Amino acid sequence: MARSGLAIGLAAGLVFLLATFGLLEIVRAPVQWHVGVADSIETATPPQYGSSASLTNQHGQQYVLGVGKGDITGPVVEINFMGYADPAQLGTGLRQRLFSRAFIIGDKDDTKSRIVYLVLDTQAGDTAVRHGILTALSKLGDEYAMYGPQNIAVTGTHSHSGPGAWLNYLLPQITSRGFNKPSYEAIVDGAVASIKQAHESLQLGTLSFGSIEILDANINRSPYAYLANPEAERQHYEHDVDKTLTLLRFQHHTDGGLEDVGVLTWFPVHGTSMLGNNTLVTGDNKGVAADLFEKMTKDSSFVAGFSQSNVGDTSPNVQGAYCESGDEAGQMCDFTTSLCGNKTQPCHGRGPYFGRDDAGTASSFEIGRRQSAAAFELWNNATAFKAIEGKAVKSIHQFADFSNFSFELPNGTMVQTCPAALGQSFAAGTTDGPGAFDFKQGSSDANPLWSLIGNRIHKPNETQHACHGAKAILLDVGESEDPYAWSPNIVDIQVMRVGQLFMIIAPGEATTMSGRRWRVAVKSAAADAFTDLATEPLVVLGGPANTYAHYIATPEEYSIQRYEGASTLYGPHTLDAYIANTLALLPALDTTRASVPRLERGPSPPINVDASLSFITPVIVDRAPLFKSFGDVVTDVGPRYIPGDTVAATFVGANPRNDFRLEQTFAALEKYDSRVNIWTQVRDDSDWSLLYEWKRTSTVVGTSQVTVSWETKWENGAWRRDNTGVIDENNGDLMIRDVELRGRYRLKYYGDAKSFGGSITPFEGVSGVFELA
Repeated sequence: MARSGLAIGLAAGLVFLLATFGLLEIVRAPVQWHVGVADSIETATPPQYGSSASLTNQHGQQYVLGVGKGDITGPVVEINFMGYADPAQLGTGLRQRLFSRAFIIGDKDDTKSRIVYLVLDTQAGDTAVRHGILTALSKLGDEYAMYGPQNIAVTGTHSHSGPGAWLNYLLPQITSRGFNKPSYEAIVDGAVASIKQAHESLQLGTLSFGSIEILDANINRSPYAYLANPEAERQHYEHDVDKTLTLLRFQHHTDGGLEDVGVLTWFPVHGTSMLGNNTLVTGDNKGVAADLFEKMTKDSSFVAGFSQSNVGDTSPNVQGAYCESGDEAGQMCDFTTSLCGNKTQPCHGRGPYFGRDDAGTASSFEIGRRQSAAAFELWNNATAFKAIEGKAVKSIHQFADFSNFSFELPNGTMVQTCPAALGQSFAAGTTDGPGAFDFKQGSSDANPLWSLIGNRIHKPNETQHACHGAKAILLDVGESEDPYAWSPNIVDIQVMRVGQLFMIIAPGEATTMSGRRWRVAVKSAAADAFTDLATEPLVVLGGPANTYAHYIATPEEYSIQRYEGASTLYGPHTLDAYIANTLALLPALDTTRASVPRLERGPSPPINVDASLSFITPVIVDRAPLFKSFGDVVTDVGPRYIPGDTVAATFVGANPRNDFRLEQTFAALEKYDSRVNIWTQVRDDSDWSLLYEWKRTSTVVGTSQVTVSWETKWENGAWRRDNTGVIDENNGDLMIRDVELRGRYRLKYYGDAKSFGGSITPFEGVSGVFELA
């Protein structure tokens, strides 16, 4: 397809402009719906999972349950991170691998009644990624035919510390220098692998749920906008963010009784503990929480999913936002605008370990630890759980065109949504990642200069301005199609049901109050209309999922036009449109309905995988320095260390983009077992304490070095010491290991070198032996 040279040039030229704005934590008709397979009158002979007659009476409703986990770690170097939209934030290595965690729930008597809930260690779900997963599953044959667009939810943990360049639309591709297919394929392939593993583990089991409050893991970063919501509504809630973690417990039935195989949790906190200057891939606080929980079970097959919820206005920087420079340094940022001396840039949120020069590493671990500790405490309290009851396992999905969706509010007023657009306050960023220039949060005034620049992309007409109301449009992304769509207008509407549990799958970042209103609406409608409910409905919200449609603020918050309101794509009635569409689909989840007719597909979103631009340079060649070989030690370890030290070795390296080593590792720590005279791997690059860092030493020649480091402070709690060496007793440590730390160790590096001809050759490097005493 021919592309406009002007458009390509504009896209390339906007890299600096949009990056300086701080664009992201970022971006994303007649109605299309897919009726859940459980609604089909077509039936099939169910597989035999064993006798369940006696178990039903003993443990309640029986479901078919499966859990799985797949590696989705893509390019860890030379690719822009997805989240802060800073082109300079290119990956330089890996602290923690990224995963897809899959949870399958099915009706034991009907193979077509299944749902799949994915939790990806990514910034969000995505249109192209979901399409790729569905396409791959469709090629697996009849065994996987029950999984399709109606019953698969693809959610992201909203981490800001993973590689980007995999999203479907142009806007988020700009700061990553376009689309990178290997990055995209790593996510798709790992997600499919997790579904296959979950499918293969299907077994009769029981679901139960419980909840626990976590008071110290999130705050509201836009409390001024939150206060715009009606006081009577706010009085129903004790906090200005949700403090409750909800946990769904997966237990298989075995001859020996119940066996725990997984947990799926929902709790809202932004994945912005790792700061904008971090360049090591991690799963941020949610990735930490999942990893810690799984390790604490001491079961390598256990899967813990820490899903995001109504995350929009939450922050993990629980100390609050302070001015870091200027005349107001040390003071809290302005409550209304988050400015410091009329500037956005000095205002930064502070995590629990603010002040350390570690790019947020300790704060990320601590916020993750707090979530994991609370979930683990709940999990160990059997009396805190109630059974999921009822035979219903149903899901429904629709595509809705929000560029001009007209509907009636509960008060009878007719309103409509608008083509996607971002306001000028969007460019101000947030206290988790401030923007630049003279942008500020809470402004509805259009700056003529920035309007002129935004108009070069697409100039909004008066109808568009009127539709968006208080929003001073900066980027008219929903009407920008050159060279392809900048942001989505077509969004996913999806709801899942298991017994009394209803799961809203949100394509954007709902703010605290938006999520509350959405959940209340679904709960009320279900309680009033569903006669098959054995108990009070339980409603959770998961997202950002399926398509990244940015933010979902309440109309009142929208009127304030802080970052969240300015980033609410479809105008002031965005939330109401989501709720209206959700409630319209809800009757399809009623088991008392014999069937639901399948409707026309309607408009489908564009899939830009093969049309996307890319200015990302591929790996050309790897070379070892003269008289050296790949894997040779450049700087070796010392002979002896004590717990709390960092042990490191540097090797002649090669570019890790040559092979992502999915389900493998770039780095390992081995311990010597003198009883059998062998070396045993005890850590790999999925462990928080073992770092893999890559550095190019010559672009022209193609040489590079890799440093593998073992930070033992994460093993014994020494990471909690402040700069004076004093342990912070207010924060705990959960990096508990059964293995005695004392012993003889060595570091290993696994690499893959690319020749001029394109062939890839694996190699290894081994450090000297050291002792930890």
